[in-house]
Amino acid sequence: MQVTSSGRTRNIIAPFTGETLAELPISGPDDVRKAYEKARAAHIDWAGRPAAARARPFLLLHDAILDRRDEILDIVQNETGKARKHAFEEVLDVAGCGLYYARRAARLLAPRARKGIFPVATRVMELRQPKGVVALISPWNYPLSLGVTDAVPALLAGNALVHKPDTQTALSTLWTIDLLAELGMPREIWQVVLGEPADIGDALLDHADYVAFTGSTRGGRKIAEEAAKRLIGCSLELGGKNPMVVLDDADLDVAVQGALRGCFTNAGQLCLSIERLYVHASVFDAFTERFVKQVKALKLGPGRDWSVEMGSLTSRRQLDAVSAHVADAVAKGATLLTGGRARPDLGPLFYEPTVLTGVGEDMDLCRNETFGPVVALYPFSSDEEVAELANDTIYGLNASIWTASLPRARRLAARVKAGTVNINEGYASAYASYDAPMGGMKASGLGRRHGAEGLLRYTEVKTVASQAGWLGFEPPRGVPYEKWAGALATTLKAMRRLRLK
Repeated sequence: MQVTSSGRTRNIIAPFTGETLAELPISGPDDVRKAYEKARAAHIDWAGRPAAARARPFLLLHDAILDRRDEILDIVQNETGKARKHAFEEVLDVAGCGLYYARRAARLLAPRARKGIFPVATRVMELRQPKGVVALISPWNYPLSLGVTDAVPALLAGNALVHKPDTQTALSTLWTIDLLAELGMPREIWQVVLGEPADIGDALLDHADYVAFTGSTRGGRKIAEEAAKRLIGCSLELGGKNPMVVLDDADLDVAVQGALRGCFTNAGQLCLSIERLYVHASVFDAFTERFVKQVKALKLGPGRDWSVEMGSLTSRRQLDAVSAHVADAVAKGATLLTGGRARPDLGPLFYEPTVLTGVGEDMDLCRNETFGPVVALYPFSSDEEVAELANDTIYGLNASIWTASLPRARRLAARVKAGTVNINEGYASAYASYDAPMGGMKASGLGRRHGAEGLLRYTEVKTVASQAGWLGFEPPRGVPYEKWAGALATTLKAMRRLRLK
């Protein structure tokens, strides 16, 4: 097992049953230091390989993970408790995102010629070089997807990794490393450490050349502070309180299906999940009636049945947090339309999909991220009003707009302060479009995954400029500086007119 550890272990629990799933080794600060030593030693050879050579194992990953999908689906379900079709989204994400970068890494990393100050006389090249060893910290809610799709571009850029997945969901990471090693990736370039942030967080950040983190806004702020002290870069995808807007011309049946997916995928344990649902007042009652009916009909349950529409929460802590948010809202006057209770008859961590109205500012549910299968409905009267409502949050990760008019939706999308805005979809159309960057505004994070930026964030850019000896920045010998300055000014103005600068 690819975990640097001094011998301590911890049992992880299967959310479906509450029984022990596996015993995993736990790392201490000295283990983290050793992991960095191994990663730096492996980095020398890895960074020296051509980008196309580094890409070969990741090109093979696409078909390999799809062929072995049942194996990894079982692991992801066992460690997270999610429904099988939601686990399959993780497999699709790793296959698609990995292939995107494996095909493009060599071109994105290739030296690029840039314009010099003097045409012909000044030649400039932009070079991309790896950061070194990247600290990757990935969460429990999408362990395969959010761990692997951040790791792949970092490795393709020529870095080595010290990866701290959440201990509860580390099995999917370890399985993927084994698979990539079979496909030709040097195992040593991807080191894994496990443990609580309070125990190994400082050591993890102290030795990193760059940090990539997905998790809570609170955790992201701490990482940003520590990275700033060491003047190293970081990318942070953090929390969200994401809005969905149903305009008065939307197809309500289609919007209802979109809301089911946007609100309750992975039991709402998704950073892009919809937690605020704004519906135009003219269709509010009709939408609410159809939506609540469909929510009540959702099939919950454990196991590998593809017909299950929502699985379990992943931890007792998450179940307690969701229960507390709903109980607080109801106690303060919110109306519970459906759900609102745990389902121990299905498993120890199940919670019903829940819909509320009348959620006010004095309720924890109103502004704080719930991260569970809970959504609050609100009416609105105009596009101007709903734009203000959607933006009335510290977060800015994802938003969703439903309408029959794309021009109207695009105008509204331009006003919404979120890193991704989906029209007539909840989250997947933007997230799965790997050629476009994805990330958060405001308290939802820094930096972007996906697109060119998703790989180039793991590089240092270097400019190399060469100057021809016959033209420099000092006058030729024997030419007075004043005369040379006048000639240079005339030349620069001519270059501007000829668009040579």
